[in-house]
Amino acid sequence: MSTSLTPADQSASEDRTVAILSYITIFGFIVAIIMHSSKKTALGSYHLRQVLGLIVAGFALSIAAMITGFVLAFIPFIGPIILMIFWPVLMLGGLVIVIMGLLAALKGEMKPVPLLGEPIQKYLANTFT
Repeated sequence: MSTSLTPADQSASEDRTVAILSYITIFGFIVAIIMHSSKKTALGSYHLRQVLGLIVAGFALSIAAMITGFVLAFIPFIGPIILMIFWPVLMLGGLVIVIMGLLAALKGEMKPVPLLGEPIQKYLANTFT
């Protein structure tokens, strides 16, 4: 008994693959862009925009965090304690947001990530279309 995928099933599977790959490292994101360029889908576009927005936000937040860390380093005793709390919370928050986006991609949903998802879709609306 063999199971063969219909063209619609293959399309949905490829659509999900693009969405899932986009969340798995920067190389996965690049591969997803390449796959998406040959066959554009709504789910793929949505998640590619989400990840692009997360990358840009993460980069900007990293710069802001480095500046904040530099300033806090000059505050005796309290500064290093705040930094020891601040960095792990920042990294864990980013990881949680990425995992939530990945879970939505695994389910084939176009669900925005918390905090940033809707603004990302608004500002990057014409990207990957």
